[in-house]
Amino acid sequence: MTKRIGVIGTPGKWSTEALADALQARTGHRLVIDMARAVLDLDAGTLLCDGVDLCALDGLVLKKIAEDYSPDALDRLEMLRMAEAAGVRIFSPAENVLRLMDRLACTMTLRVADIPMPPTTISEDETAARAALARYGAAVFKPLFSTKARGMLLLEDGDPDADAQIAAFRAENPVMYIQKKADLSGHDLGMVFLDGRYLCTYARVSQTGSWNTTIHSGGKYAPYDPSPELIELGRRAQAPFGLTFTTVDIALTPEGPIVFEVSAFGGYSGAQKGCGIDAAALVAEHVLAEVST
Repeated sequence: MTKRIGVIGTPGKWSTEALADALQARTGHRLVIDMARAVLDLDAGTLLCDGVDLCALDGLVLKKIAEDYSPDALDRLEMLRMAEAAGVRIFSPAENVLRLMDRLACTMTLRVADIPMPPTTISEDETAARAALARYGAAVFKPLFSTKARGMLLLEDGDPDADAQIAAFRAENPVMYIQKKADLSGHDLGMVFLDGRYLCTYARVSQTGSWNTTIHSGGKYAPYDPSPELIELGRRAQAPFGLTFTTVDIALTPEGPIVFEVSAFGGYSGAQKGCGIDAAALVAEHVLAEVST
């Protein structure tokens, strides 16, 4: 019997379409779901999207819950719990992804697991934020909901308008997440895992002199061969989250490796361009094996 697996993502985006293609090649069924179009009817017990009841599918793969991270994206994940309650397997489970969308929730889980991270201060108080900047010398102010360094602010203690910039940041981000700027030496790493199994590591290498190495800021992918100890650090970092597919962001600093975050959805493009690995195919095969048991 053909398994009906839907891909929750952004229609037209490469990684979403690649995953849908991989599932279609194996099942003959193709369904891309934009959660902005979903309708949850609690009385009827249905979660409809373009006429398809997601509660009637054999499985759902979460590639992207929203184009931009925001509290609204959390509500989309909550809606998916209706499908889970109906017995639909979701990869990764909605509640597991919920713990990653908010940067602070991810950070707290990593900290409790004793994962090395950059020095970090969280506060709503501008005086405390200014004191943290003075301690760190240079710091990155990060929104709690963002990807690819969007909305981040790099400040140095000596900046003459630091107080004004902190006030402006707080106006948009009442809970300020302040992280000491790390020495990335021009690159950082994405360590890829499938169901907790290590696949590969790619580097994001700065090409523009930007303080961050994201592809969004002009970085390029390159292969990287990590040590067994570094792989073990990545494994420990992703383990508490129970994700189907993920990437752990790691930086190598003069003080040793640090973890920035664990991705809710993983870097399909990085695995492909940096390591030559078809993550979409591997995820599709894993999901089909799981829903067939």
